[in-house]
Amino acid sequence: MSKIALTPNASGSGTFTIAAPNSNTDRTLTLPDEAGTVLTSASSIQQNSGPTFSAYQNSSQTLATSTYTKIQFQVEEWDTDSCYDNATNYRFTPTVEGYYQISASVAMASSNCPVIMQVYKNGSSYKVIHNTNPANISNATGSGLVYLNGSTDYVEIYAWFGTGQGTAAAQKDTYFQAVFVRGV
Repeated sequence: MSKIALTPNASGSGTFTIAAPNSNTDRTLTLPDEAGTVLTSASSIQQNSGPTFSAYQNSSQTLATSTYTKIQFQVEEWDTDSCYDNATNYRFTPTVEGYYQISASVAMASSNCPVIMQVYKNGSSYKVIHNTNPANISNATGSGLVYLNGSTDYVEIYAWFGTGQGTAAAQKDTYFQAVFVRGV
């Protein structure tokens, strides 16, 4: 049976290092100096290593018939790392490299018509969501995973309406969100 060595850090920083013996590779776990219980189970570990944001449209935007238009999401619900521009470019440019779940919805204000929504990465179409049954469809909603390099990559949402009209500007109707899923 292997034993685990618990050794205080020599620098006096208040940390202890737990090292598993009898291994070909050394593994070290350093815990912060906390009063009380630091960790009670694996389920209490939370990953908090990347940005997330949610924004929605509060002012209707008119889309011309059959023309792709960048959608402006003006109101931030949250933006943990200030990576979403809600005033000028309406784009998400994360500062952490990794894979992101991008979700969005664009709804039309008046009549149903074919609608296409696209996730653009660095100014080019990357993922496409089609809703083309005009009798029953009043929006396009979808999501996809996108790799972003954490420095220059960005994503935006574009939409196309078969009949020119305004968007439904509301938190529940026209929104854009992203969350960091994992690093590389």
